[in-house]
Amino acid sequence: MTDVLTQPRPIRLKGRSFLALALTPELPFEDWLVRLDDLAARSAGFFLRRPVVLDVDGLDIEKAELRELVSQLNARNVRVMGIEGARSSLLGTDMPPAMTDGRPAGDIEAPVAEERTEKAGKAKKTEKAEQPAESAVVPASPSPMQAVPSMVVARPIRSGQSIFFPEGDVTIIGSVASGAEIVAGGSIHVYGPLRGRAMAGTMGNASARIFCRKLEAELIAIDGFYKTADDMEPDLRGKPVQIWLEGEAIKAATLG
Repeated sequence: MTDVLTQPRPIRLKGRSFLALALTPELPFEDWLVRLDDLAARSAGFFLRRPVVLDVDGLDIEKAELRELVSQLNARNVRVMGIEGARSSLLGTDMPPAMTDGRPAGDIEAPVAEERTEKAGKAKKTEKAEQPAESAVVPASPSPMQAVPSMVVARPIRSGQSIFFPEGDVTIIGSVASGAEIVAGGSIHVYGPLRGRAMAGTMGNASARIFCRKLEAELIAIDGFYKTADDMEPDLRGKPVQIWLEGEAIKAATLG
């Protein structure tokens, strides 16, 4: 009998790039967790099914402290997929893996947090949520205008749905329901009621804006700085509004 040797079919490996929320905790962790709980309470479901990277760069902590922090986050249904900026001695087989070379993105503050979410697209109210913002560079001479990528969605966004477009602007021709989420690297335009969460400038674009025909949002954020519904001016609710960032403060005004 002749033995037939077959070459096993190789496993196909492919790369993938995903948008994750980077949380940058602060010491003492107990106080930071209180602020995180406050954010989660004011924006229900924000961490649901959202991958999170924990950025502990520069923190003087021990392995037991990091392990306890990850445990506390897990108890809050915050899924830590990796840890960035940690010394190798802080990690172990029972901990999320080390993450390196992350692409800088606009802070999404837990959402998005007031701080750099704490450093996205990272969580805090007047601070940012996921990574250091890039410094603005003013060219010595005018540069040629470049087309900005954009996405147009010609349908309403229902509760539980998310639109992610880190490359540029997002335009929604319709409403954004409560529990829905729009995340854009550029500006966000909603030609209808905005009842869910809108996070613009998540790739470090502080000049991004949010426009909507009717402001009823649960949370809005630009470049990692955010406001929840409780923080928004009552006289702007239900009106056509534009929202922008001045320094570290979110500003809003009616359109027209």
